[in-house]
Amino acid sequence: MSNRRFEMYQYRQVICRMRLGETDRRIAKAGLMGRRKAAALREIAREQGWLRDGPLPEDSHLAAFFQPKRKINPQASLLLPYEKQVKDWWEQGIQGTTIHKALIRNHGFTGSYSSVRRFLQRLERAHPKATTVLEFEPGEAAQVDFGAGPRIIDVFTGKETSTWFFVMTLAWSRHFYAEIVTNQKVETWLGCHRRAFEFFGGVPRKLIIDNPKCAITKACFRDPEVQRSYGECAEGYGFLISPCPPRDPKKKGRVESGVKYIKRGFLPLRDFRSVSDANRQLRAWTLGEAGNRIHGTTQQRPLSQFAETEKLLLQPLPDVPPELAAWAKVKLHGNCHVQFEKAFYSAPFRLVRRQLWLKATETTVKLFHDLELVAIHPRLRRAGLRSTVDEHLPPEAIAYKMQDPQWCLKRAGRIGAHCKELIEILFADRVLDNLRAAQGIISLGKRFGEKRLEAACKRALDYDNPRYRTVKIILNKGLDQEPTEPMPAEPLGEPYRGKGRFSRDLGNLLQ
Repeated sequence: MSNRRFEMYQYRQVICRMRLGETDRRIAKAGLMGRRKAAALREIAREQGWLRDGPLPEDSHLAAFFQPKRKINPQASLLLPYEKQVKDWWEQGIQGTTIHKALIRNHGFTGSYSSVRRFLQRLERAHPKATTVLEFEPGEAAQVDFGAGPRIIDVFTGKETSTWFFVMTLAWSRHFYAEIVTNQKVETWLGCHRRAFEFFGGVPRKLIIDNPKCAITKACFRDPEVQRSYGECAEGYGFLISPCPPRDPKKKGRVESGVKYIKRGFLPLRDFRSVSDANRQLRAWTLGEAGNRIHGTTQQRPLSQFAETEKLLLQPLPDVPPELAAWAKVKLHGNCHVQFEKAFYSAPFRLVRRQLWLKATETTVKLFHDLELVAIHPRLRRAGLRSTVDEHLPPEAIAYKMQDPQWCLKRAGRIGAHCKELIEILFADRVLDNLRAAQGIISLGKRFGEKRLEAACKRALDYDNPRYRTVKIILNKGLDQEPTEPMPAEPLGEPYRGKGRFSRDLGNLLQ
């Protein structure tokens, strides 16, 4: 009993019994206080006049005699030179181990971490942080957040996928919508919102969110910048976006608790065959066990609260769902294409190196420059694919692309038979790609006329030299207008007749 701690009201009770004439032995038998302690208390009470008639002393007056004095930690003095700096760090929410390392690194601090921990505990006692509960009316607000989900191995493909929980919790009823997704892209974020609103059958007037990149492009306490795609979604559905201040998730504590509840109540001891299978199980659990539990704060069933009251006070869904589109700033590269999600889309070559706005919907991709629509493409879903409009390319690129071998042969046939024959010989080469040579020969018709080109091709064939350079020289020198001189025929001896021009009979060769 010697180490027993007494409250001030217990001292008052013992003093009251002493006034009634009870002895120290009787007080000890009653279990109120030991005899030695009672004797010491009786001595003090007699000196202070507490045993006489009159009001009993107040607790604050008794504390001056009986409350133990707090011992000052001598190690705290090691931090006194850095008290202001440590207090600033503590107010910023920096943890004690980090503060200790910073003191060692920047100030040569020689104390242990325990001295820092005791100093921070003293700060917490001296400056307790008070909070307040945020109250919401039915249908007023919902809180939205992402949480780390399970790693799911698809039984069909064997591929392991990292996932996240998307959770939207109605702030009044605590009923929530949850979905397992494989990424946190803008399109996923917007699609989850649409499915959540359809799940609730209405839209809250305000959404309290964190600061994910898919929603907030610049987190700021007073002037956050909303992602353009999310802003259009808010306009279409008619809700306000309320981002939490940076590093202050307590402003959306209800959805934070909802994410923890899913991780602890739904996730353990479950097997998932795929992401879709996991979402089917999650939907059944949300409408069953989770929706019909007695909530620890409201002491009501969230699903009943929602169905009976909050659902009726949500804003109605729009008659025509707004088009959900992802906006992104892109740059037109020198190849006249922009890149979006590893796919490529063309835009007019005059805008090369310019910044464009890209709007991607489920089916289309549109490109804008200074509010002008400059290109539209079908949405490509596979990485590496390319959507190109020929009119977007520079003239020389269009010419090369359009004037393929079939075009060259068809055009050469219109010019003449000799021109077509020469082009066919060029394309018959098994080593060299002569497409540009064929295009060049046909283009000479614009400069010299098709009749002269046909004559030049005939002369090049007669001299067995079907090349672009040969045809061009013939036209530049006007040789196409001169008669073709036949190749001189040398008389062949008996050994060469009936054989190749340069072959000889083996028997005649050895004579």
